[in-house]
Amino acid sequence: MAGTLDWGPANERRDLLADPVAAAIGGLPGAEAAEIDPDLADTAAFCERYGVPLDVSANCVVVAAKRGGEVAHAACMVLATGRADVNGVVRKHLGARKASFAPMADATSLTGMEYGGITPVGLPAGWPILVDEAVAAAPHVVIGSGLRRSKILLPGEALAGLPGAEVIALAQ
Repeated sequence: MAGTLDWGPANERRDLLADPVAAAIGGLPGAEAAEIDPDLADTAAFCERYGVPLDVSANCVVVAAKRGGEVAHAACMVLATGRADVNGVVRKHLGARKASFAPMADATSLTGMEYGGITPVGLPAGWPILVDEAVAAAPHVVIGSGLRRSKILLPGEALAGLPGAEVIALAQ
C-alpha cells in the first residue's frame, strides 16, 4: 500500500467518504480508504507526513470552461509531480474559448465535496473527467475522498474507467 496509512476497503469505510463519493465507490473494486489529519490534506503536507511519494499522489482540479456565455465544468486528474495544462490542452479539448480553475465556492457546491478533497469519483453526471496518461498508467494512486479527513487509494486504470473519463496527455 502507499505510505504509512491504515488502508481498508472503501466500501467498508463510507464514513470517510463524502456522500456523492460513497454513492459511487461501489463501482470501483479494490478502492481503499484511510483517515488522515484534515490539516494535512494539501498534497505536499500529506505526502511528507504520511510517506506517500508525490508520483503516487494524484490531484483533481475542477475547471470552468466558457464558450459563448455558457459555462461547463470538467475535472482534471494529474500526478502531484505535474500540473494540468488548463489554458492549452484542457481548453482545446473542451472546445472552450476560455478555461480556468473553477472558483472554490462553485467547485464545492457543484460537487458536494470539501475543497482540498475533491475527487473524480461521484462527480455530477455528464462532467468530463480528463485523466492524464501518467495517472491512468500508475499501478496505484492516492486521491481525495471528497473530504479533507481521508484519502482513497486505487489503481490508475480505475480512474480511466470512470463514467465520462478520457485519458489524454494533460500534464505540463
